[in-house]
Amino acid sequence: MEDGLLIFTGANSSLGLPAADYLLGTYPGYTVIFTVRDASGSDPNTKRLRHIISLHPKAKAFVLALDLANLAATHAFADTVVSGIQNGQYPPIASIVCNAYYWNLTVGPELTADGYDKVFQRFPLAWEERDGEIPPLIPDDMELLAKPSMEPDPDKQGRGYQRYATTKLAITTWMHALNGHLEKDPNLKALTALAINPGNLVDSRALHTNTPRSLVLMQTFVYKPLLPILRLIMGPTLRTAAPAGHDVVELALNPKYAGQRGYYTLLQKDQSSPDSQDKEKQSGLWAKTLTWAKITQDRTKLQLYANKI
Repeated sequence: MEDGLLIFTGANSSLGLPAADYLLGTYPGYTVIFTVRDASGSDPNTKRLRHIISLHPKAKAFVLALDLANLAATHAFADTVVSGIQNGQYPPIASIVCNAYYWNLTVGPELTADGYDKVFQRFPLAWEERDGEIPPLIPDDMELLAKPSMEPDPDKQGRGYQRYATTKLAITTWMHALNGHLEKDPNLKALTALAINPGNLVDSRALHTNTPRSLVLMQTFVYKPLLPILRLIMGPTLRTAAPAGHDVVELALNPKYAGQRGYYTLLQKDQSSPDSQDKEKQSGLWAKTLTWAKITQDRTKLQLYANKI
């Protein structure tokens, strides 16, 4: 479906910007909706995104605001896209890249206006990490994922990273559950979901956003200048955002990956962590996310796109 619609969230991020340039240059036949939290002209990163789009004058690209920390706004965005497909403004969806994220390693848990953990709410994610000082895991009480304890914790950096990493794990787990549901439905089995570990991005703005000064200094004086040496020690997953953005686009649109499901490290098929493959936790998480996101039968539009395949 070379004339299909691709939705790319977090499009003005460190990974999103080079991905946008690569996408518009390599797959010009697609219509693209780039979503950002702040679509105004005052956001410098959104300005950079619009500049990249301007370098591709034939691009069929739109920049739309999407605040994933606001359920009402997220539902309204989905309704807008569905309406646009139905009235011919957009072609049917070919792929969705969930790249938006949020983390904070300097404060305790933050809640959205809907009362959910801000990291979990704003992270419809694309990858999972399996390391970290505090191991991520999915609790038996799923409610703790979306509504964590608000008790003060002296280790704000460690606990913040745990929330961030656990969210990655949860999304990978949810991805496996989604594939299970799609495969069971003869009308939807052509749809597939992939999760990717794009690597540890040494030039990511995440390392100097809501982080302690130590991480900013490490990025400036260690990660970026010593990247060639560090790669010899840590391997190819330590890299910059540009190749990671290219890989995400390739997984989303390259016919080579059509019909593929599951977990990837860079562009290689891989196995996600054992916890993410726990069928009981997949089922429990799937059921809870329907409640948290207020997804009801009348708000399920997958059938609409299945009819277009």
